Amino acid sequence: MAKLLIVDDDVTFASLLQRRLSRHQFDCQVAHCAATALGMAQQHKPSHLLLDMKLGDDSGLTLLPDLRHLVPQARIVLLTGYASVASAVQAMKLGADDYLPKPADTAALLAALSGQIKAPELTEDELMSPERAEWEHIQRVLALHQGNVSAAARAMNMHRRTLQRKLQKRPVKQ
Repeated sequence: MAKLLIVDDDVTFASLLQRRLSRHQFDCQVAHCAATALGMAQQHKPSHLLLDMKLGDDSGLTLLPDLRHLVPQARIVLLTGYASVASAVQAMKLGADDYLPKPADTAALLAALSGQIKAPELTEDELMSPERAEWEHIQRVLALHQGNVSAAARAMNMHRRTLQRKLQKRPVKQ
């Protein structure tokens, strides 16, 4: 049975992940802060880690190099509710094996933990411009916050007026 360490400050979400993944042959341990995560990683030597990017006042990104050093063979998957291309690139540079936006279903979690996710082959016509990716991300975050511009701006760490200006522009073509 594979050992999985789930590091998430949201107690309810972490216990949900623990129940879901225990049914799929994972021996799950849960940590809710960076210090506990480092101690558990050193003691239990997990083969897999699910790491939240926001850990209260800490960041999963700052924890990544230490976890990679403690368990170099472990498969580390970073989960985040604030997905962006920049944070994905940074996570990979710091030692993550995969990066998933929340909410992630069980199939996506299992595929990421097993390393079976393969990037789709894209043609030149299917590539999305950074402006279009930003527009779509804004729309997803806005939908997650039921159209509340202030809440969406806070979630994206953006001033509300900046978000309003971006929303007044027409969507960028693919």
